[in-house]
Amino acid sequence: MEQQVDMIDRVIKNAISVMESSKYQIYEILDHARTEMRSMNQELQLVMKEAGETVDKVDQLQRDYRLARIRLTEVSRDFVRYTETDIKTAYEKATQIQLDLMIFREKEIYLRARRDDLQKRVRNVEKSIERAETIGSQMNVVLEYLSGDLNQVTRILESAKNRQLIGLKIIVAQEEERKRIAREIHDGPAQSLANLVLRTEIVERMMNKQDFKQVQDELIDLKSQIRFGLEEIRKVIFNLRPMALDDLGLIPTLRKFVHDFEEKARIRTTFEVRGKEIRLNSGMEAAIFRLVQEAFTNTMKHAHASYVSLDITFQTQMVKLVVQDNGIGFNKESLEEKKKKHTHFGLIGMQERVELLEGRMEVESAEKVGTKISFVIPTNANSREELQDG
Repeated sequence: MEQQVDMIDRVIKNAISVMESSKYQIYEILDHARTEMRSMNQELQLVMKEAGETVDKVDQLQRDYRLARIRLTEVSRDFVRYTETDIKTAYEKATQIQLDLMIFREKEIYLRARRDDLQKRVRNVEKSIERAETIGSQMNVVLEYLSGDLNQVTRILESAKNRQLIGLKIIVAQEEERKRIAREIHDGPAQSLANLVLRTEIVERMMNKQDFKQVQDELIDLKSQIRFGLEEIRKVIFNLRPMALDDLGLIPTLRKFVHDFEEKARIRTTFEVRGKEIRLNSGMEAAIFRLVQEAFTNTMKHAHASYVSLDITFQTQMVKLVVQDNGIGFNKESLEEKKKKHTHFGLIGMQERVELLEGRMEVESAEKVGTKISFVIPTNANSREELQDG
């Protein structure tokens, strides 16, 4: 038995040596790919800048060429006012502009092709970097397991199983979030942009008819629609990662979220803050915001409520959040069954977020009496350091 253990140990040590060597080779490939991508991005920026300037130059030359043709026609017809020298000068000028126009059009075609090629290459390099990073991470995980004590194999396998379950839940949550974002973009900005394209075609036809009064009215309406579309895009961006969270902090960001939620869901909301407000670790503030966002989303989807409240209390070394609605509620026994079957991802996700913060979560509900969810999250130094390390 001891001989077999020694043999397994030698095999594992050899595998570790090979993987360590391969890992450093992957890191070298990563560094080279990142350097190449930076270089291509710099070149792409220059090409895009030059392409933009060339397009402007082509537009200007087209205008100049039209004017030169008009001038040439004018001097060619009036032999009384213009001499042969005037005609020759006008002809040479038109010819020169036409030649310049051809040159710059060719340059524009080349720059567009160069831009497209660089963009394609950048995307390919990005994919290669992602694949290399994934392989590197997988090798690190394997090395961790192989470098550990063989007596801990059972514990490691159990940990891997738990990680797989958590990973599956994270994947489901990510897919749900992607579906939500896709719906928001499809129903909001995408519809607005499609409508704007249609309206611009209408304006174009009006301009051809020289109906400038209607064109002006239509442009004013277009401006209003563009502002509305911009606001929709800002809402999508805010839901992905509220920039105000970093700039202003948790409470102002939550106030905006609650206000926007009331407008969108048509559910009356209140928000109260108790205690002395303090700035928390950036990761902790983001986690708390997501807890509130998930709780409000659950209310909107399932509770059929007409009112929801958010209360936040800052205490010594902890913060307490309470989200309460007057919806239809649910039976806690059925909730436990759903948790066991892993079908109630909203509450499971919140529970896991709270556990990562070393906090606790309580759910109080009954049918037809609404739901109350309480979170108690420690804000001591240890929790903050762990969040920063994570």
